[in-house]
Amino acid sequence: MGIALGAGLAVLTGAGAGIGIGLATSKAVESIARQPEAKGDINKALLLGCALAEATAIYGFVIGLLIILFLK
Repeated sequence: MGIALGAGLAVLTGAGAGIGIGLATSKAVESIARQPEAKGDINKALLLGCALAEATAIYGFVIGLLIILFLK
């Protein structure tokens, strides 16, 4: 029971990453709407931020798998 609970909590990092990516995307769209000439710089920063946020979700998923597989 505890192992499943721990794995479930580890995988919840995906929810935080999803919220973060959604907020970053909305702010990037607002920024592009205000300054269309800065589109390239905004897109670069957005992609870097999304990659880092997604990496945290992947780390949580991997930790959840490791908990399930190795703590039986």
